Amino acid sequence: MNGNNQTVISQFLFLGLPIPPEHKNLFYALFLAMYLITILGNLIIIILILLDSHFHTPMYLFLSNLSFSDLCFSSVTMPKLLQNMQRQNPSISYVGCLTQMYFLLFFGDMESFLLVVMAYDRYVAICFPLHYTSIMNPKVCACLLLPWWILAMFNAMMHTLLMARLSFCENNMILHFFCDILALLKLACLDTYINELMISIMSSLIGIIPFLLIVVSYARIVFSILKVHSTQAIHKVFSTCGSHLSVVSLFYGTVIGVYFYPPANNSTLKETVVAMMYTVVTPMLNPFIYSLRNRDIKEALLRVFCNKKISL
Repeated sequence: MNGNNQTVISQFLFLGLPIPPEHKNLFYALFLAMYLITILGNLIIIILILLDSHFHTPMYLFLSNLSFSDLCFSSVTMPKLLQNMQRQNPSISYVGCLTQMYFLLFFGDMESFLLVVMAYDRYVAICFPLHYTSIMNPKVCACLLLPWWILAMFNAMMHTLLMARLSFCENNMILHFFCDILALLKLACLDTYINELMISIMSSLIGIIPFLLIVVSYARIVFSILKVHSTQAIHKVFSTCGSHLSVVSLFYGTVIGVYFYPPANNSTLKETVVAMMYTVVTPMLNPFIYSLRNRDIKEALLRVFCNKKISL
């Protein structure tokens, strides 16, 4: 690669959100409302779990971590997106782009890891109910969470450092609305073989293995409830696992949509829609899925509102 074709990139331009100018204000209001709902919904879950002693259990500890991860994951992209929608040139600085990519990878990985931990928690609760408290003690919960946070941090840092070593050509236009790692690689002037190799390896490890662990956990749960010939017990199992299964389906459904959706001419539009699903829609829906399908959370919300009315 000729050095004359390389330049120092100080900023990138986002071109991945093809919204007609006459509809920009409408979409701005829509995205702002979705982001505020995401912040409010996840904050309510976190605050309820912190303040209500009934929620000081492993299941709700993991749920609070998931809500925190969703809140941060959405906050990595949405404020910048809303800011750029009010500007003529939707841009981001070079350092800001790498920082955004790091936190996207970090919180995206944590979403996958936390779903695995929550699946294991449901497996222990259903298959070993009498030993649940002794198995899922605080030390075990910490040992389940801490390695995943460290692994997510390592993976995000590795990809960010590999990206930082690359030089970029004069083209600084990203066909996306955030700093997607694959979109950035298309702009690089140097050989990206190592980057692509590590993406393939780590995506397989972080994407496939957690999904298989979730499948194994629920397979064991299904085998255990098949031995119980009680409609009430089966209904209780599905009510306990229903919220988690819904979130897993929503999260991995978008991932499957990326890799198994038939190729089309408007691939950029397809990628944008799918990215909107897992960066905006999924973090917004998760707290509603858990609150609407969880009787304890609904009762806690009612207690809070009733106490508020009494005080007024």
